[in-house]
Amino acid sequence: MVNVFDFGAAGDGKTDDTEALEHALEAGDGVLRLAKGTYRISRPIVLDTTKTGYAAVIGEGGTSRIVMTGPGPAIRVLGDHRGTASPITVKDHTYENERFPNLTGFEIVGEHPEAVGIELRKTHKTTISRVLVRNCKHGIHLVERNRDFILSDSHLYDNSEYGLFFDECNLHQAIVHGNHISWNKKAGIKSLNGDVHNLHITWNDIEYNHHPGVDKSPNGETTGAEIWFEATDGVISEVTIASNTIQATIQPGGANIRVFGSETTFPRGARLIAITGNVLGSQNRAIDIRQTYRVTVLGNTIYDSEDLSIYAKNCESLAIGSNTFVWRGDEEAPQRDGILFEDCSNGSLIGLVAQRLCSGSEKTGGAITLVRCKDIAISECQILDSLHRGVELIDCERCRVSGNSIIDRKEKPSMLQAVRVQGNSRDNLIQNNMLGGARDVLILADTEKNHLQGNIEL
Repeated sequence: MVNVFDFGAAGDGKTDDTEALEHALEAGDGVLRLAKGTYRISRPIVLDTTKTGYAAVIGEGGTSRIVMTGPGPAIRVLGDHRGTASPITVKDHTYENERFPNLTGFEIVGEHPEAVGIELRKTHKTTISRVLVRNCKHGIHLVERNRDFILSDSHLYDNSEYGLFFDECNLHQAIVHGNHISWNKKAGIKSLNGDVHNLHITWNDIEYNHHPGVDKSPNGETTGAEIWFEATDGVISEVTIASNTIQATIQPGGANIRVFGSETTFPRGARLIAITGNVLGSQNRAIDIRQTYRVTVLGNTIYDSEDLSIYAKNCESLAIGSNTFVWRGDEEAPQRDGILFEDCSNGSLIGLVAQRLCSGSEKTGGAITLVRCKDIAISECQILDSLHRGVELIDCERCRVSGNSIIDRKEKPSMLQAVRVQGNSRDNLIQNNMLGGARDVLILADTEKNHLQGNIEL
């Protein structure tokens, strides 16, 4: 057991303890044990497992604080794992010296604008738990290559850019669970390009990660998000986002969950993503997905979106099912919110409960709007009390609107049409719906190219 006070550390919040902590780490057994106190440092404390062997930083039950006064990470963990998660690719030097770095039980506070909490590089099975990082640039920063990463029971709070940042990182097998990730200015969790697979984000509270007008993506939009995957020149796949509360305050261009894939490659850079069982709300958009492949959005409660609950552009194989959507204002409150698909194919919206939604205007758009879409089904949905219209198809092919209740029940109905099919739409089927409360219940631009059957007009 190494006591950092034996190596000259003061832990008084005034003295620069950098050299003392470095000395304790080098002279000890690779485990930096921090007693209760505040340790000021001016450069990164480096846990280089290729030199020291097994390494850890262990605080005293959350009473240990590190204050980073210089640029860079307060703690940098280095390894040399070059394989995958498969056991046959893990070299002896990793098992014998580098595996399973542990960081637990302490706080990091940044006092420099370029300070970072923890940086991981080429590590294997790093586990971070019961850690608080605040006032840094990034809370936890993964770079280059890492495998089998776990973050649990921690707080990433009030950092100037990202709480958890996968920065062009080759990362497979990552679990993020039971954390509070909030008030980070650009995003709570950000993945930028790289090669990220097998990512599980579950049981977290991810909220208020916003700072209007700060971040600009390669897509040319000023944005921010609670969870933001940007794989325009990389891959993000095999992702589960489940059982989280993901909410914010409304930010122009912001989203609760934002996923951008590649416009030029197939399969898309963003693919195989499940968003299920979350509560999403109080943002400009709840879910904003573009250029994605095989995304499932199931069993979420989505509320209070300023612009749209779901926006999907140029996506393929979307399954949207059994979610609830509602603008929670009273009868006199301005209605907003809606679902908009543009240039999407091979998808379904099934079993939705969509109440008092509005996207578009009196001229165009509805609670659910499909534009230039092919092979999309809207089925078994409750689309009630929409502002302008229930469903609108514009220039769509082989889409089906069937088995829905599309009714305006308001005391003063405002719905112009329950269903409208516009433009050069063809081979669409509108069947077995219950339609009512609209001025004109159903309008088809071209009855010869589209098909109606079995609808009931109330």
